[in-house]
Amino acid sequence: MEPVISVRGLNHFYGDGGSRKQVLYDVELEVKPGKILILTGPSGSGKTTLLTLIGGLRSVEDGEVHVLGHTMRESRSPSAYAVREQIGFIFQHSNLLQALRACENVQMSVGTAGNLPDDSRSQAVEMLEAVGLGHRVDYPVGLLSGGERQRVAVARALVRKPKIVLADEPTAALDRKSGRDVVELLQSLARRQNCAVLLVTHDNRILDIADEIVAMEDGRITPVAAGLAAHSGRVLQAFSRLSRSGELAPQVHTLSNRQFLEMLEGMTHEFEELLRVLDLGNDELLEGLLNQVLRAVTERIRDMLQAERATVFIVDRARGMLHSRIADTTGARPLVIEIALDKGIAGRVARSNRAENISNPATDADFITDIDRDTGFHARNLLCMPIDNRAGEVIAVAQMLNKTNGDHFSGADQRAFEDFAEPLGIMLESCFAIARRSRSSAE
Repeated sequence: MEPVISVRGLNHFYGDGGSRKQVLYDVELEVKPGKILILTGPSGSGKTTLLTLIGGLRSVEDGEVHVLGHTMRESRSPSAYAVREQIGFIFQHSNLLQALRACENVQMSVGTAGNLPDDSRSQAVEMLEAVGLGHRVDYPVGLLSGGERQRVAVARALVRKPKIVLADEPTAALDRKSGRDVVELLQSLARRQNCAVLLVTHDNRILDIADEIVAMEDGRITPVAAGLAAHSGRVLQAFSRLSRSGELAPQVHTLSNRQFLEMLEGMTHEFEELLRVLDLGNDELLEGLLNQVLRAVTERIRDMLQAERATVFIVDRARGMLHSRIADTTGARPLVIEIALDKGIAGRVARSNRAENISNPATDADFITDIDRDTGFHARNLLCMPIDNRAGEVIAVAQMLNKTNGDHFSGADQRAFEDFAEPLGIMLESCFAIARRSRSSAE
């Protein structure tokens, strides 16, 4: 499949003489039909400049830019005009004509005020309905919310069925929900029309919609970061799709034990990659997805081992505590359990890094009867397993309580759990890294 955008050896400068400053350095980039490429990076890194050169809004000085088969040079050349006719532009601010209604703004993209096709209104109405604004067709744009105005801008960009959409910070002026709605809408409509999307942003909340993510810094594409970020984007997209559809837990529970182990091994690799690119990811999205994955996996292991309850305790060495990250509960509120690291059977496992299979925990000197009573667990037997990070340190303890058939946990149960301990460790290590970075950012 040939790219619709191809950039080779592109350099760009601002100013003249002694004030001349280079802002792009040997940029290489490709976008193919039907694909979404996100260009991310700090402010001032050259993202918007690159977008305007590709869109024919600036003249190309040095290097090659090919768009839809045209070689881009002068911004006022016939080639530039021909290309712009096939591009839908979306900007940070919707740039709508305030004196016109929503439908009229979209119609203006179909033709000029004195030369509108007969079906321009029906085209505009159809596109406004597609973006969820069928009830706002004849509203003055000044009465629309920020999210609604940006939806009108998306409709305006897509009404002519462009082959390329160029979007510059389309979510910057929007709240989280409006921003997510706009980019998912853009993703859906662009895919339906098979057009390429090049989206400039430093909004980490929307990275998961991308087929590819390219990082830019100081006017240069960063090759290593670009490759890792693209991988991160694909992982985020896969997990967020499962999260939004609510399919993760049912899928996990329908797998055979072998398929489940294969899935976990695949997840382990993906989470290892996420650990390497956390500075390019979305903290809030990742944390939520990791929690969902951990819960689904823990519940599956509980069911596989035929345990009544499963709890994952996190080791907090700074505080000398274990606290529950995942704990079964029948109430409406999440169950929180805290144990001193030098107390309880779970604390003993965390200190020794050795699994324990105890047939009658109530007779164990370290058994904490208060927790058993307060939670209503009534432990009859338990299997308590350490979960290590990649350095071999215990970072969590998983505890299975009460075999449902009345038997004790067997050696086979312990070996089965050990098969899943490594991927659980990788997932938890990812959670901890996200939490540490979030705290650092807040400080």
